[in-house]
Amino acid sequence: MSQTNKKQPYRSGFVAIIGRPNVGKSTLINEMIGQKIAIMSDKPQTTRNKIHGVYTTDDAQIVFLDTPGIHKPQHKLGDFMNQSAVGTLGEVDAALFLIDASEGLGGGDRYIIEQLKKVQTPVFLIMNKIDKIHPEELLPLIAQYKELHEFTEVIPISALKGNNVQTLLDVLTRYLPEGPQYYPADQVTDHPEQFVCAELIREKILHLTREEVPHSIAVAIEDMRVKENGVVYIGAVIYVERDSQKGIVIGKQGALLKEVGKLARRDIELLLGSRSFLELWVKVKKDWRNHERTLKDLGFRND
Repeated sequence: MSQTNKKQPYRSGFVAIIGRPNVGKSTLINEMIGQKIAIMSDKPQTTRNKIHGVYTTDDAQIVFLDTPGIHKPQHKLGDFMNQSAVGTLGEVDAALFLIDASEGLGGGDRYIIEQLKKVQTPVFLIMNKIDKIHPEELLPLIAQYKELHEFTEVIPISALKGNNVQTLLDVLTRYLPEGPQYYPADQVTDHPEQFVCAELIREKILHLTREEVPHSIAVAIEDMRVKENGVVYIGAVIYVERDSQKGIVIGKQGALLKEVGKLARRDIELLLGSRSFLELWVKVKKDWRNHERTLKDLGFRND
C-alpha cells in the first residue's frame, strides 16, 4: 500500500472554549456541533455550567467545554463560574481563547491571558465577530494579542455567520492526539436531557426579561416522563430571589410565563424529536446565588 493511501490515525481530545462574558462562546459551540445545546443571550454570564458538546467525523472526535465567561464575581455563584472556567484549563488537550474582535483588547482579556500562561496545552486565539470590523483592522489587533502571548494558531471567525468555523475545526483536529471515540457518533452532548431542557427554559426568560431579573433566575426540572400517548411531560420550577421578581416572571395575568412556555416548548420538541407538555411554576428562594447548599442542589458543582 502506498504511503499516500495509508489511513490516518483516529484523533480525539477535549477542548475548552474560554473568554470574557458575551464574546460568543455558546454561539460558536452550537455552530460547531450543528445543534443547539448551549443557550444564547445578549446578556453577559449566560452560561453557568461547563457545557460538553461533541463534534464527530470519520477521522476525529472533539469534546468541547463551553465555559462560563470569566468576570469579577459579586456572589458565590460568580465564584463558582470563575472556578469552573479556569479549572477547565487543566483538564483539556487544547484551549480556544475566544475574543470579540469588534471590542478590541481589554482588561478582561489580559487577565485571561495571564491564566493561559500557566498551562502547557496549545492555546488558539479565535477572533470572533470579524463581520463587525473592517478587514484592515484585523492585522494590528492580532499583533496586539501576539505581543502578550505566543498562541499556537490565530484564526479569525464569525460564529454567528459560520465564517471560517470549518477551517477552525480542521486546524484544531490536526493538533489533537491519537485517541479513541469517546461518545457515539450521533451524540452531541453528555448532559442529560433534563439539563438542556432547563437551560432552554432559562434562555427564554433571559430574552423576555431585563435589568436584575435574568441573573436571579435558576430553573430545575422536577418531573420528566413519557406519557402513554407518547407526549413528554416536563414539570419545571423557575427560582427567583425576590417576590417582585416572581411577579415579573409570571407577568400580567400570566402572560410572560405563558410566552416562556410556548417558546421553550418549541425548542424542547426539536431537541427531543417528540411532542411535549411543559408545566412551569415560579418560586422564591431568597438570595439563592449566595447559598452553597442551594447552588449544589441546583447543579452548580465543581467536582
